[in-house]
Amino acid sequence: MRRTDRARIANLRLVSQHLAASTFSSPAEVAFSMLAMQAQDLSSAQWALAVRSPGSTIADVDHAFTEGSIVRSWPFRGTLHVTPAADLGWMLALTRDRTLRGAKTRHAGLGLDEQTFSRAAGVVRNSLQGGGRLSRAALLAELDAAGVATDHQRGGHIIWYLAHAGLICFGPMGASGQAVVLTDEWVTEPRQLSTDEALAELAVRYFTSHGPATLRDLLWWSKVLVPEARRGIEGAGDRLRRLAVDGTTYYLSADQADEPVAPGLVLLPGFDEYLLGYENRDAVLAREHSARVVPGSNGIFLPMVVSNGQVVGTWRRTIRRASVDIAASTFAPTTSTVTARYVKAARGYARYLGLGQGETTIADC
Repeated sequence: MRRTDRARIANLRLVSQHLAASTFSSPAEVAFSMLAMQAQDLSSAQWALAVRSPGSTIADVDHAFTEGSIVRSWPFRGTLHVTPAADLGWMLALTRDRTLRGAKTRHAGLGLDEQTFSRAAGVVRNSLQGGGRLSRAALLAELDAAGVATDHQRGGHIIWYLAHAGLICFGPMGASGQAVVLTDEWVTEPRQLSTDEALAELAVRYFTSHGPATLRDLLWWSKVLVPEARRGIEGAGDRLRRLAVDGTTYYLSADQADEPVAPGLVLLPGFDEYLLGYENRDAVLAREHSARVVPGSNGIFLPMVVSNGQVVGTWRRTIRRASVDIAASTFAPTTSTVTARYVKAARGYARYLGLGQGETTIADC
């Protein structure tokens, strides 16, 4: 991809992903706009929501979970995501059956069959009904006490299965982390969409929040089938527009203008949608630096330094009693302007945590 094309796509994605000129004031607004955000690491997901709603703190994110506007579950790719609570049901329905069929061999190897899952569902419902809230560990203890063994990774797969079935989700925050709740009690006003409506909703909101993106990106991200994705794009009608770049067709919101944004720098969490949300990531991360962000190509995405739309390094935090230290490693030497923007971004992260800004360093290596 030519440098000018990379810059153009990255510029548009900064806006669609609300990483530049965001007008959102709450994490819940971000969650609705982004459709679903990778959330296997809760602390990363919390920052991903807050960095897109300037001024939001971790307490604001936790409040959105606790008040019930957002939840965590496994709607796409069999992976944890943050979603608007009301949208979880139709998202799960799009790929749930195929996802569960694909896990049958693994489940059989763990001795998990339909009878076991049914017993587990009964135990979980009895433990949570009436507004019950249990941590993951407490819920597994309930299963063990009822004779449903959770050792050898069985417990995680049971929770995963029951969440796909729509029985449970991760809802309010508590002293022991995020609590498991019954979905039908926690999500009191679920949106009801037909399959065609859901596919159109998927296409519109994915391309609006991730565009410019390709059909292949949507297929990888959602795991819907090609005919389903095409039905979704067709159903989107004039809510989407096409953009041709170097012979490749991209989709984005019909309302998004192709205008430059002011240069800036953001510190993104690991697993952030800005990189992970696409099958092809060349527009924002040069291939020669990919191993620095995803070491060993093992599915672990490190926190990223993004400058002018390009991933230019990684960063890590060390939380002290009253402050947070942030150390960044960039792929190339930085200018004084970039360094100043980095220090400002680190200050914003400390504010998000409610801590003082500790030692803030940046080095190229």
